[in-house]
Amino acid sequence: MKSFIISVAFFYLTLISFSQNTNDQNYIQVLGIVQDAGFPHIGCEKDCCLGVSPGEYFVSCIGLVDKKNKKRYLFDATPDLHNQLRILENFPTSDNIVDGIFLTHAHIGHYTGLMYLGREGLGGNEINVFALERMSNFLQNNGPWDQLVYLKNISLNSLENLQPVNLSKDLKVIPIKVPHRDEYSETVGYKIAGKTKKVLFIPDIDKWSEWERDIIQEVKNVDYALIDGTFYNGSELNRDMSEIPHPSIEETIGLFLNEPLKERNKIYFIHINHTNPILTNKNNIKSNIENFGFNIAQRGLKLFLD
Repeated sequence: MKSFIISVAFFYLTLISFSQNTNDQNYIQVLGIVQDAGFPHIGCEKDCCLGVSPGEYFVSCIGLVDKKNKKRYLFDATPDLHNQLRILENFPTSDNIVDGIFLTHAHIGHYTGLMYLGREGLGGNEINVFALERMSNFLQNNGPWDQLVYLKNISLNSLENLQPVNLSKDLKVIPIKVPHRDEYSETVGYKIAGKTKKVLFIPDIDKWSEWERDIIQEVKNVDYALIDGTFYNGSELNRDMSEIPHPSIEETIGLFLNEPLKERNKIYFIHINHTNPILTNKNNIKSNIENFGFNIAQRGLKLFLD
């Protein structure tokens, strides 16, 4: 009996210790998983969208929580930004609603949430927005975004490709340029490095083969990879796919299928189009992908960095 009591006590002490350690850890949180125009998609009357409740899905976005310094950051400013900030852990003592926003590029789902920071919305006070040169110039020279700069609702911070931004002793962010349809800005992904773990975030890219870096090696160099899963194989959309190139999930699986399970387990598909059958598990496609060792990002998912 005595040994049983000791074992139970040890179990609860271990559980409490783990909980405390987790509560102190910095982490990434998934705040949205779908493509720019949302899900249900505007104008879509097909089966894929008819059963979806408004607000059930948010546009692709992740948050970074710095527990030790009580700060929080967003990666992309989506049209769902006002709701996504309510999901992300809040620190009431903070001077700003968010301590920084890292933008990937100038497509509608990735920057237009900045509108909520202006005089019609928050009336923000020099909220830090991080962007590469073309993205920064786009915001400064085009309305209504230039008003955010003029009124000092946002404060633009210049990024350089592969140059780390040190957020704290234990957190740094590295922008990595990727090939994409760069009509108005360049496109970047990000590597987010914590004390012991790293996350790769690439929601948009044209094709892995067009990138100067090797995606297999990039995944091997991190602990988690949130990467472009826009289309399953491209056949689900009746459009000229050369106009909207993305690496299909099938293509990415083909690249990694001979890699060890531990490498496949790192991958979380994100930025998913409304037509992609993984959202509804049509024909068990989602289940089959997971059986191969890959993951589908889910809103609320936390990836710890310490």
